[in-house]
Amino acid sequence: MEKESEYTEKKSVHIISDALTALKGALVGTGAILPGISGGVLCVAFGIYEPLMEMLSDPKKHWRRHIRMFVPFAVGWLLGFILLAGLVEQFFILAPAAAVLLFAGLIAGTVPQMLKEAEEAGKTSWSWLIVSFAVFFAWFTWIAQSASAAITPNIWWYFFCGAVWGLSLIIPGLSSSSVLILMGLYQPMTAGIATLDVSVIIPLLLGVLATVTTLSKAVVSLFAKHRSIMMKIISGIMLASALTMIPDTAMTMTQWILPASCMIMGYAIARWMDQAHSGLPES
Repeated sequence: MEKESEYTEKKSVHIISDALTALKGALVGTGAILPGISGGVLCVAFGIYEPLMEMLSDPKKHWRRHIRMFVPFAVGWLLGFILLAGLVEQFFILAPAAAVLLFAGLIAGTVPQMLKEAEEAGKTSWSWLIVSFAVFFAWFTWIAQSASAAITPNIWWYFFCGAVWGLSLIIPGLSSSSVLILMGLYQPMTAGIATLDVSVIIPLLLGVLATVTTLSKAVVSLFAKHRSIMMKIISGIMLASALTMIPDTAMTMTQWILPASCMIMGYAIARWMDQAHSGLPES
């Protein structure tokens, strides 16, 4: 009876953990297609980033360690990307400020845990966070204020879209959608995804694969050698990303109610997911 009870408890822990991981994957998949949202930031925010980089850098070596996490995450990502992204995109169209600030809250809500982990990894200067915040805040602001370029999309440009998308996973804070909007590639790319156009989807996936397999080993090496510094640099990037999401359009106090509520809700959800996952016993 004791062994049966222990087995049931472990199974329950696995189910809860897998459900939380799938939810995180769905949020990353949903956010990946939205302007101003960085897939890399969301992966960092939900504790997926380092395992994902390890998995991609050397699948043979790391698949046993991370496969249990990776499968529910991948399932959630696909559900979020294919099923939920359309709904969230409608939310983005109807209430763009509220939608963006929901994700800004999700990102900001994970920074405290990031900083805690940075301190646990070793004492390093806070200047790493300050400099990364300043540099990326200036970059994201410049991207947001730049004008779109006229480009005729084709298979090679969709490969480029995938490469940029891959960079947004490797470099937390880089929003692939924002970059592609500036180049005039975002709308044709999302239209191709929506219609399951293989001439768009295949080069897109190949571009993502080419980028992440090329750069993931370097990221894993940096985390292994300079974990505390990397955590503070990425925390600065995340704060800059969240701050630049705040709309600069004039709104009344009444108009701010929904966006502000969504940001608070996003922050609360992120903190809850952090605490829920950290509160689970080791499986």
